[in-house]
Amino acid sequence: MNRFPLKIAGIAIALTIASSAWAGDQYVDPTGFAVSGYDVVAYFDLDQNAVGQSQPAAIPGNKNITATHNGATFAFSTEANKAAFEANPEKYLPQYDGHCAYGVAKGGKVPGNPNLWRILDGKLYLNITQNVVGFWEEDIPGNLELSENNWVSIEADPASDRAIPQFESSAPVN
Repeated sequence: MNRFPLKIAGIAIALTIASSAWAGDQYVDPTGFAVSGYDVVAYFDLDQNAVGQSQPAAIPGNKNITATHNGATFAFSTEANKAAFEANPEKYLPQYDGHCAYGVAKGGKVPGNPNLWRILDGKLYLNITQNVVGFWEEDIPGNLELSENNWVSIEADPASDRAIPQFESSAPVN
């Protein structure tokens, strides 16, 4: 949030403005889609595995079912998922603008792999590699605290321009 002093009739008023335009840039890989074209709403319908186990594969979106948010195009597998996202994008957006949660805990922005995910307290988190998932899961509460504290100072930095290592997107389809 930014505060701008505003004088009206000799009275100073603090005006607080909040806007998604001031959010950091969403990570977009060479597919041209946020979250590599995977359906962010569909994650919330997948059965989540226990810590230490791989998650189910993400659901590819359809390049003909899209919505734009924070300057990035998101793809969805169904019109219903697109409508759910448009009604409440904040509920479905990956944390840290789609960057790796552990990378943010370490103080930087690196890509998030859409197949290395976890939902915690109703929020979607991505990580960059399977090894990083292991580090993240060693201390999820501690890493979340670090991520949240670091995000305040790096959110406005440009999005990562790195590719996701050892990842080939199968999305969007159709």
